[in-house]
Amino acid sequence: MRVILRRNNEVKEMEGDLKVSEILKILNINPETVLVVRGEEILTPDKIVKNNEEVEIIPVISGGR
Repeated sequence: MRVILRRNNEVKEMEGDLKVSEILKILNINPETVLVVRGEEILTPDKIVKNNEEVEIIPVISGGR
């Protein structure tokens, strides 16, 4: 699968079908700090990403007073 890290526009290639939570663990990314998107669908940690798919990992920015 192709994983695009939008924080720095880095592309990672990974083999096999993996859960979103497994992808984030492999990449050492805290799941509370990002959104994982396939097309226009936001994926939850339990969703499986197939070997032939592409996902984007987008950092979440929060702010307030």
